[in-house]
Amino acid sequence: MIGKDIATASQLLADGKVVAIPTETVYGLAANALDIRAVSEIYSVKNRPHFNPLIVHVPSLDAAKKYVTHFPKAAEELARHFWPGSLSILLPKNEMIPDIITAGSPHVVLRVPNHPLTLQLLQSVSFPLAAPSANVSNTVSPTTANHVEHGLGDRIEYILDGGECAVGVESTIVCIQEGGVVILREGGVSQEAITHKTGLPILPHTPATIQSPGQLKRHYATHKPLYIVNSFDEFIRNNPQTTCSILYYEKPKDTLNVTSYFLSETYHLGEIANQLFSILRIADADSSDCILIQPIKPIGIGRAIQDRIQRAATV
Repeated sequence: MIGKDIATASQLLADGKVVAIPTETVYGLAANALDIRAVSEIYSVKNRPHFNPLIVHVPSLDAAKKYVTHFPKAAEELARHFWPGSLSILLPKNEMIPDIITAGSPHVVLRVPNHPLTLQLLQSVSFPLAAPSANVSNTVSPTTANHVEHGLGDRIEYILDGGECAVGVESTIVCIQEGGVVILREGGVSQEAITHKTGLPILPHTPATIQSPGQLKRHYATHKPLYIVNSFDEFIRNNPQTTCSILYYEKPKDTLNVTSYFLSETYHLGEIANQLFSILRIADADSSDCILIQPIKPIGIGRAIQDRIQRAATV
């Protein structure tokens, strides 16, 4: 059921149920983060592998400090500038956070989401909320309540409807090392914004084991093949029997004689991010054989867009 009743969502969560909630990034599949059975239900509903940890959502910086052994000054600087917002921070967890949340890691990812309904919900319950994206694992993330209903409507009791997500891609995940910031997952807060707001340096990230969400190589996938190509014309010429849908970053002077979707009229990265998952869903449902998209400029939130496209693409 889709609704806007915070009290209903709050009671279901207190009863150990799983509820879909809105955030500014994407819709989340939420449960009491301190309840092992409730968290297990998240993994079951999503068909999510248990080695893939979850983000824990809290209503404030003070609330976040309850669940960690310490909160570095650099992390506090980030939180002051970007919470509530699309930034998640990897921190050393204390014993209150169950290992199932972190896939056995001693660190937990925390965030204060920037959505009025979910902030009210977090303030109405006495526990934090574990909440990965509200979709079956390895499918396109939902940015509306109807997307959640389409994917998980028969598996959960309630979807808190907060309208369309304002950002449209998941949060940026960072950790603090040697006083600098390491980007573990590109997302709604860009590297440039972090540096501009805090002055903290961005340090290189060398992927190792999965220590935070969003590290799987294959993720956000469409049902039909998605190809990243340098030239739409060349792909179509070389595959004459294949019908294609094209996702454009801006409206071209001349479109090809195929199904076309415009993520933006003017290559506006914020608009592209906001529209990406919704348009991918539409293209995935049309009659074409595959979806084509080009690499995007790796600046600002463009890095997050490219990350999602690469993880969704057919290799």
